[in-house]
Amino acid sequence: MEQYVIKGGTPLKGDVEIGGAKNAALAILAAAVMTDDSVIIRNVPDVRDVNVLLGAIEDIGAHVERIERNVVMINGSTISGLSVDYEYIKKIRASYYLLGALLGKYRRAEVALPGGCDIGTRPIDLHIKGFKALGADVDISYGLISAQAEKLEGAHIYLDKVSVGATINILMAASLSEGKTIIDNAAREPHVVDVANFLNSMGADIRGAGTESIRINGVKKLHGTEYSVIPDQIEAGTFMFAAAATHGDVTVRNVIPKHLEATTAKLLEAGCQVVEFDDAVRVIGTAPLHSTSVTTLPYPGFPTDMQPQMTAVLGLASGVSTVTESIWENRFKYVDELARMGANIRVESNVAIVTGVDHYTGARVQAPDLRAGAALVIAGLAADGITVVDDIYYIQRGYEAFSEKLQRLGATMEKVDSEREIQKFILKVS
Repeated sequence: MEQYVIKGGTPLKGDVEIGGAKNAALAILAAAVMTDDSVIIRNVPDVRDVNVLLGAIEDIGAHVERIERNVVMINGSTISGLSVDYEYIKKIRASYYLLGALLGKYRRAEVALPGGCDIGTRPIDLHIKGFKALGADVDISYGLISAQAEKLEGAHIYLDKVSVGATINILMAASLSEGKTIIDNAAREPHVVDVANFLNSMGADIRGAGTESIRINGVKKLHGTEYSVIPDQIEAGTFMFAAAATHGDVTVRNVIPKHLEATTAKLLEAGCQVVEFDDAVRVIGTAPLHSTSVTTLPYPGFPTDMQPQMTAVLGLASGVSTVTESIWENRFKYVDELARMGANIRVESNVAIVTGVDHYTGARVQAPDLRAGAALVIAGLAADGITVVDDIYYIQRGYEAFSEKLQRLGATMEKVDSEREIQKFILKVS
């Protein structure tokens, strides 16, 4: 099992290039099977979740070719099966996007119930509500969710709760339905907009993505396209917070600064300097950091996927901060791991009360999920001494070349896979 071993205490400095957005890429790759033409998708991150989804798409008969590390070609004309029970698909949440894509194209689909990080219950009731509104029969049995319809007809769908997954799934199915669909209380996240733009480039008729009301005029078929995935705002934010925690000076390149406004606002409140450019953001960490309060909210609010990283930074800020998690109920599982490093955090219900400490100390910690794992790496980079982060499988689900990018910023860390390699690293840096 691979681990990161880190010698902390070095300010990160330099430039880092951000890759394509994992959450956008997963939905776009699923949507690519909705045409029988070839689709080329650029800026696809080479991460575990993406590779699992590509394996599942290949498993149902589609042709998948990785032209370059970050360029994928998909042709869905050879799909021979509509049941997606690929061995690894249960491990990723985005498996359900194949349901909307295949239902839209073939009027029938069956997909293994999704998994992903254990950060809380993630019901798919809104997805089912949307599919049923379009005219599909939906059934859950034997660990599979299946949907089928003689025809899909446009409908007015109100989502009781803002849901990125349901918004995207309904978008896909509705794009090939008959008539007009309106999704009210739709998610506004950048990757929702990216998926809509991708579908439009294939011939779909979607308007209003990025607002609370999305209108879709169904079309008979979609065609091939070439498309580039937007930059990953969560990867960008992670490096911005790593700069803050280590009192570094990092320029994060290939980003859309508007997507980072909530993250930037909290860094400014914490006392950092942030300079925005057309496609880059520079973060200069200051000492001491200031306490502040954070509440996670759907976009354009502060993203729940940045909450653990923010907490790791606030653990080093003077004074008392509060972090309120309004999206997922299990998102504070990493707090005990930060406590091993000297953090002073008390969790009451969905609020973490963070009393800043002067410094973290290196320890052996375990990544409980993707973003929490990134937060523990940030803490290790800022800590005195050696930190070992176990279960980095989670981190590799969403960050491409994470340790390599950090090394180029001056981090003293390595990816290892044995106790012997950990000891060699410790001897080397002592």
